[in-house]
Amino acid sequence: MSLSLVPDVIFDCCRQITPAFLAERGVTLLLSDLDYTLAPMSARHPDEAVKAWIQSLQEAGITFMIVSNNRSGRRVTDFCSQLGVPYQGHARKPSPAGLRAAMARAGADAAHTAMLGDKLLTDVLAAHRAEVLSLMVEPAGGAVTLWQKVLHALQAPFKALCREDRREKH
Repeated sequence: MSLSLVPDVIFDCCRQITPAFLAERGVTLLLSDLDYTLAPMSARHPDEAVKAWIQSLQEAGITFMIVSNNRSGRRVTDFCSQLGVPYQGHARKPSPAGLRAAMARAGADAAHTAMLGDKLLTDVLAAHRAEVLSLMVEPAGGAVTLWQKVLHALQAPFKALCREDRREKH
C-alpha cells in the first residue's frame, strides 16, 4: 500500500480519458469521484457531454461507478440515476475501504481498476492505498472558494511530479 500523493496520470477533464487509454492499461472498472470531477458541486444534473462520455466507456465494456464521500445521499442518488450508474456512498476517502467495496460490487480486482478524482488528499491517496491506477483531473468549474484555491495550489508540487501529464499545454 502506497501513501503517495503523486497521481499516475493527470488530465484537464474526465472526457479526455478514452476507452482506448483505459484498455491500454487493462482497466475494466473506472471508479470516479463526483464533485468537481464530473461536474461542479453546484450542478444538479449531469451535462450531455458527461452522459455521452460514460456511455462511450460502457459501450467499450468498461464498468463505471461513482465513489463519493458526499454526505448528501440525495444529490449523488439523483445524479447517478440520471447517468444510469451505481455508486458507493460514504466512501470515507482516503480510506481504501470504499474503493474496495465498489470493486467487490463490480466483481473487479485492483489490477483492472482506476480511480478518477480531483483531489490528492482524498481521491489519489485512496487510489494508491487501494493499489489502483490514480487518474486526476483539474476541478470541473475551477477552484471557486478560497479554500479550494488554497487546496489546489498546495497540490501543484505533487502534480508536477506526475508520471504522465495529459493536460493540454496552452
